[in-house]
Amino acid sequence: MILITGATGTIGSHVTRLLAGRGEPVRVLVRDPARAPAAGEVVRADYDDPGSLARAFDGVTTAFLATAFGSALPRHDLAMVEAARVAGVKKVVKLSAIPVSTRDGADPGAWHRPGEEAMEASGMAWTLLRPAGFASNSLAWAGAVASGTPIPNFTGDGAQPVVDPRDVAAVAVAALTSPGHESRAHDLTGPAMLSVPDQLAILGRLLGRTLETVDVPVEAARQQMLAAGADPVLAGIASSGWTMLKEGGSPGVTGTVEAILGRPAASYETWAEAHLTAFTRS
Repeated sequence: MILITGATGTIGSHVTRLLAGRGEPVRVLVRDPARAPAAGEVVRADYDDPGSLARAFDGVTTAFLATAFGSALPRHDLAMVEAARVAGVKKVVKLSAIPVSTRDGADPGAWHRPGEEAMEASGMAWTLLRPAGFASNSLAWAGAVASGTPIPNFTGDGAQPVVDPRDVAAVAVAALTSPGHESRAHDLTGPAMLSVPDQLAILGRLLGRTLETVDVPVEAARQQMLAAGADPVLAGIASSGWTMLKEGGSPGVTGTVEAILGRPAASYETWAEAHLTAFTRS
């Protein structure tokens, strides 16, 4: 039995569909069963409830761990790793983030490190998936694109190797179902370094119109998040990531996706073509 956490999220939902399509026995852990994907066995659990986690991991041999972005992430990762260890799970695959450093030495992905270290010390076979920024993050621009409003740009001309979430999910399935991924961290990227203006140029070409941006200082963007009620830790993580990109500190392109899947990583344009209707709704 393969347990999928974060099954309602961007990567977890893709992983669930791919595994179910292969006929793998899948159990999805959700807090709200009404939002569960239409695949596999559904179990209701909460990361802050050890008893519910014990029930979720009962009988599981392999687990995909994807924790919601936010200040509770390290605590939830540790709870899941412990529940998996106690249940006798043999293999765990964790969705993490590609390691980077800002000019002041901070790593915007550092909130994943406690969970990574716990996995490595658990005695279970483990694999870390460390993707770069998702192509799907640009769905945050959908409303502005559809209405013709300039898109806020927090990162200037800073580029990153944007990755298609479907590629990350496909690598996750490979790590969950085949040998050769144990005790390894896979840095996953797309095939090209792209800035926000680069991505919008691609979207604009597909839509047949020019898309405009407006530069927003990082601190102003952080204050906007706080004013909207965002978790201060989350706002700090986001702003450190924007600063890193703006300063040109993003990691470069890797060939990991192609090496594992046997085909080139999908381009941003390929992702955009598949999701173009999201940018045309008013």
